[in-house]
Amino acid sequence: MERFYVTTPIYYVNDVPHLGHAYTTIAADVLARFHRACGHDTRFLTGTDEHGQKIQKAASAQGLEPIELADRVVERFRRLWERLDISYDDFIRTTEPRHQKVVQRLFEMVRDRGDIYLGKYRGLYCTGCEEYYTESQAEKGCCPIHKQPLEQLEEDSYFFRMSRYGDRLLEYIERHPELVQPDYRRNEITSFVRQGLRDLSISRTSFDWGVKVPGDPKHVIYVWFDALTNYISALGWDGTESGGELFERFWPAVHLIGKDILRFHAVYWPTFLMSAGIELPRTVFAHGWWTVEGEKMSKSLRNVVEPNMLVDTYGVDPVRYFLLREVPFGLDGDFSHQALMNRLNAELANDLGNLLRRTVSMVAKYCDGTIPSSGPAESLELSLLETAEKSLRESVENLSACAFHRALESIWTLVRAANRYIDEAAPWSLNKEGNTTRLNTVMAHALETLRRVAVMLWPFMPSSAERMLGQLGMEADKQSLDWRGIEGWREPLAGRKVRPGEPLFPRLDKDSMQQVLQKVRGQGTSGEGQEQPAEAGKEDEMDTIDIEQFGKVDLRVGLVKSAE
Repeated sequence: MERFYVTTPIYYVNDVPHLGHAYTTIAADVLARFHRACGHDTRFLTGTDEHGQKIQKAASAQGLEPIELADRVVERFRRLWERLDISYDDFIRTTEPRHQKVVQRLFEMVRDRGDIYLGKYRGLYCTGCEEYYTESQAEKGCCPIHKQPLEQLEEDSYFFRMSRYGDRLLEYIERHPELVQPDYRRNEITSFVRQGLRDLSISRTSFDWGVKVPGDPKHVIYVWFDALTNYISALGWDGTESGGELFERFWPAVHLIGKDILRFHAVYWPTFLMSAGIELPRTVFAHGWWTVEGEKMSKSLRNVVEPNMLVDTYGVDPVRYFLLREVPFGLDGDFSHQALMNRLNAELANDLGNLLRRTVSMVAKYCDGTIPSSGPAESLELSLLETAEKSLRESVENLSACAFHRALESIWTLVRAANRYIDEAAPWSLNKEGNTTRLNTVMAHALETLRRVAVMLWPFMPSSAERMLGQLGMEADKQSLDWRGIEGWREPLAGRKVRPGEPLFPRLDKDSMQQVLQKVRGQGTSGEGQEQPAEAGKEDEMDTIDIEQFGKVDLRVGLVKSAE
């Protein structure tokens, strides 16, 4: 049996769940549901990153222990994932003993390979980034990202000999280009690695909220060494040759991430694993950022898109659909309420919703509600079946490549073909003429096409797909949602009773659209009035940087002044 392991990043708990978190997690959920529907042994991991100086300071500012702050924010993530129909198999927290044990074991293994040594690090430090900067990178002594004054710090630090692994990593990427996707992200990484990797500082002594270095508890393991390890700690990796039962069963993973953390996942994480002798991930796929109507999300601009508000306004499935249909996964995208409403009306309400409504209504009216068996197929049916088979092939190919928008385009080609088929076959005329054999054939093919559409849409819009199957007289279960059950011509609906229901996607008229726009722009949110974790500084959490700015970040790589 084919196996599939997909992960999101673990989200930092000083941050309120926002559109970027929802985007990555919905994409991972779609992949997990798709692979389950194909009969693959599938595991889907998400979670939270709860260590670091920023969390310690934020908790202290509220008079809380760090774990208390983490517990509060974790609950917000869990509630949001439930609202968004996220079907994760495991939720890992870096404060869990199962995780901390694996972090220390990995550190020991890398150290035993001779790849960790003790030295000193000196540099300008930003608490908001949890990173060091060089003098040339600082902007008048301030962080180039958060614009806050940098601290001059010097401390003992353990270093990872990342410099040993540059050539080996380049060779691996050349042999396995699928490691970093899309292609243009892989080019960014290979360009960075070719400049030469330097040894990486992987411990801190200036705070104590984190996983302790084995044998030297005054050092806390660097937050990224800690955080990245979640992908194997959640599988119970035990340091043995097999790695343990779950690890052996599911590793390697497909990591879905935002482009801002690509270097951590595509350079640091693979080199840690190389040192430890662990197989590298299957793929690191970095998606782009969302702007809002042409502007970056910012509290000061009051344009932060809050996922709960989107669900309250449009419903969960239109939100899931829009995010993965609007923009190719990998590129930056622009969020617009008007664009979402346009797709809801044109594609969900008109194309899909109307197809279901009129087809089910005609079966209820012309066939006493019982789905008929097909008679002889004619050219119209053969053309529709050909489109259905092509849609299935393309959807499988595109979902396997994280091309969500293309998969949805293929499905919508079938939806529109089904609408044309009904228009051309004209079942209302066949009923009037008393041509029962031909009428039954048309109704059977229209309903079978709807069944296929529902099955293919289930990973994207699970609730709506299940409601579609319900109106077709079929219960949504593992068997009915299996993609292998929509290959070739089948008639599992014959003899079932249709169950006409409420419209899948109520259409928004002009007045309703204006009301929605006024509502969202009035709310339009800086986060005020919402329960939020305290921040370590006054920086705008949602401010973003481009790849050129990110390329300037030193990420605690520096000169070792002494070593033991």
